Amino acid sequence: MPSALPDGDPAPADGRLPESALATLTDRPFGIYLHVPFCSVRCGYCDFNTYTLTELGTDGASVDTFAGAAVRELDLARSVLGGDVPQVQTVFVGGGTPTMLAAGDLAAMLTGVRDGFGLAPGAEVSTEANPDSVTPEGLELLAEAGFTRVSLGMQSAVPHVLRTLERTHDPANVAKAVDAARAAGLQVSLDLIYGTPGESLDDWRTSLRTATDLGPDHVSAYALVVEDGTKLAAQVRRGQVPAPEDDDEAAKYELADEHLAAAGYGWYEVSNWAAREDARCRHNEGYWADGNWWGIGPGAHSHVGGVRWWNVKHPNAYASRVAAGTSPAHGRETLTDEQRYDERVLLGVRLVEGLPIEELRPEGRTAVAGLIADGLVDATAALRRQRVVLTRQGRLLADTVVRRLLGLR
Repeated sequence: MPSALPDGDPAPADGRLPESALATLTDRPFGIYLHVPFCSVRCGYCDFNTYTLTELGTDGASVDTFAGAAVRELDLARSVLGGDVPQVQTVFVGGGTPTMLAAGDLAAMLTGVRDGFGLAPGAEVSTEANPDSVTPEGLELLAEAGFTRVSLGMQSAVPHVLRTLERTHDPANVAKAVDAARAAGLQVSLDLIYGTPGESLDDWRTSLRTATDLGPDHVSAYALVVEDGTKLAAQVRRGQVPAPEDDDEAAKYELADEHLAAAGYGWYEVSNWAAREDARCRHNEGYWADGNWWGIGPGAHSHVGGVRWWNVKHPNAYASRVAAGTSPAHGRETLTDEQRYDERVLLGVRLVEGLPIEELRPEGRTAVAGLIADGLVDATAALRRQRVVLTRQGRLLADTVVRRLLGLR
C-alpha cells in the first residue's frame, strides 16, 4: 500500500502561504509537478501513491475527470501565489502511470500550466510513461502540445527480473517506445532498478547494455528498496524472496557507473547520468537545489520558500476538495533553519558540482580532511575548488559522508 503521509500542522483551507515564503518566488526556479495516481496494476515493490481503477470506485476520481481536477488545483495555485510568480521553468508529470490518461488530457494539464503561469522560454516538460502505454500518435500529440521529454520505466531488460518486480511491460516495447519518442522529437530517459532478488550481475549488465544500446539522452538507476507495507516486504518477511544485499547493490552501482561512463554518460547526481549537460533532468535539479515547486494531484508535495505541504492521498478525497474550491492540502510544515541546513548538506553533496566548503559549519569543514583521507571526497575538488565532491566510493557511502559533515558520527 502507499506510504503514509506525515501529520504536520493544519493547512489553511484557502491554501494561503506566508508572505516570507512568497517573497522567494522571484529569486529561484519555479516548477510544477503533476501526480497522476493511476496504474493498471500495482507493482509489488512500489509504495508510491497509486491506485488501480478497481480500487477507486466511482466517487469522483477517474482517468476521464482527472485532468479537470488538476486544472482546478492549478487555478488555486495561481491565486495563492499572486502576481509575483515567475514563469514555470520545468513541468514534470509523474505517477503512477501518467500515460494511462489520454494524450489530450496530458496536453490539457500542460495548457492549464501555460494559461495560469506561462512557460519560460526553453522550459523542460517531462512525463513518465510505461513502455506499453505509449503510441507514436500519442507521443506526437504530446510533442505538439509542448512536452520535451519522456521518461520510460524500463527497470530491467531481463524477463525474470521484470516478473519479480511485477512489471507487466514487454521488454521489446522499450525500443519501440524510444524510437517513437525520438521520431516525435522528444528527449528520452530510461529508468532502471538494480538489486532485485534473483538478479545476477550478468542480468544487470544485460540491462545496462540494452539501455545504452538504445542511445537515450539520460539514464536513472536506483537500488531496489524494500518499503514497509508493500507486497515485496511481505514476501521478504515470509522468506519467499531474499532481501536485497548491500554488497550486491554496491557492486551493481559500480558496474553501472563504469558502463555508463564508457558509453558516454556522466553522472550529475548519485543515481542519474546524462549524455550531455542539457540532457540533465532540470526539474529534479530544482528539488536538489532548494527550488520552489507546486505539486498538483493526490498526495503531491510542494515547497515554496521553506514552507512544505502535501495533499490528501486518496483521489476521491482530492477530487472532492478541488471541486469545492478548497485546498487539497492535508498538512504542512515550516522548515527551521536547522532543517534547511541539514537538507542543503544532504542534497548538495549528491551533485557532481558538490557543496561549497564555505557553506559548511565548523564541524563540517573539520570533517572534510578525514573524508578525503578515507577516499570518500575528491581531494582535487576540495583543495583547488573548495567544494565537497563525492568519489565513487563516497557515492556508495553518501549517507555516511552526510552524517560526518553534520557532526553526527
